[in-house]
Amino acid sequence: MAEFEFIRWLSDKLATSHASNEPLLIPPGDDTALLPPHTSGVLFAADMLMDGVHFDLAQTSPQLVGRKAIAVNLSDIAAMAGRPTSVTVCLALPKSYPGGDTEALARELMTGMLPLASQFDVAIAGGDTNSWHGPLVISVAITGVPHHQGSVQRSGAQPGDWILVTGELGGSISGKHLQFTPRIEEASLLHDRYGLTAMLDLSDGLGSDLRHILRASGVGATLDASRIPISTAAYSAAKLSGKDPLVHALGDGEDFELCFTVPPEKGAMLLAAQPFAPSLLVHHIGTIGQRQGLYWADGKEVTTMGWVHSL
Repeated sequence: MAEFEFIRWLSDKLATSHASNEPLLIPPGDDTALLPPHTSGVLFAADMLMDGVHFDLAQTSPQLVGRKAIAVNLSDIAAMAGRPTSVTVCLALPKSYPGGDTEALARELMTGMLPLASQFDVAIAGGDTNSWHGPLVISVAITGVPHHQGSVQRSGAQPGDWILVTGELGGSISGKHLQFTPRIEEASLLHDRYGLTAMLDLSDGLGSDLRHILRASGVGATLDASRIPISTAAYSAAKLSGKDPLVHALGDGEDFELCFTVPPEKGAMLLAAQPFAPSLLVHHIGTIGQRQGLYWADGKEVTTMGWVHSL
């Protein structure tokens, strides 16, 4: 496959079947795309996914791999309570792909991306495609528009704030890490109604990610173990690992749920409005305090961490 044949295929497909690309002032196919301006600023993030680390191409369909590559970036925009607008997609395709059909692989990856991009009205603005003698690598960069009340950062948690999470945690390796739905709508709705003070998405695990909020905000926190929402998948993982299911809920990572803080009066209003979104519950799992660190209600330090990136 020649690179430009794939680009022509993708450009034609986007022009005829991807309405989210219509706002682009210059569509894919030129040296750059041209995005419409946004007076409130532009959110920007990027994620790189690698075969053998974030997915196993030998065990996973390319469509699901492509879907995940878009979904993790959408989740970053959700973490700020923003609205996604466009992505660029860069592919390093493996020459050693079974059968050598890298063109089919590239098309299947994009086929997996497009439905989720359409669901959230995200334009595919461009990118780059190459092949090499290494594994599949996908790098996606995303832009978005801030929430009208401002972006929810990690640094706004205050002593006394409640800590809440959406959904259930742990055991994502059984399938959720490939098929989760980014909490774009839910994050915006939460900020609209309850004025969130801090937020992030749970990519590395609650045990690690919550500490990011604590460090950025200069605070500590106390968690109630009985309130941590443990998923059925985490209980199944615990049977195989011999670990406490709570350890899986804190440390497995790639749940891509929201962890956020709100003043207690707003938190009480939110819990009284359950479920605040269709088929989705929020859980009050702890409280922000002045004492630095992360602790259980009995005063013992929370030692379980999630995924820690090493270089």
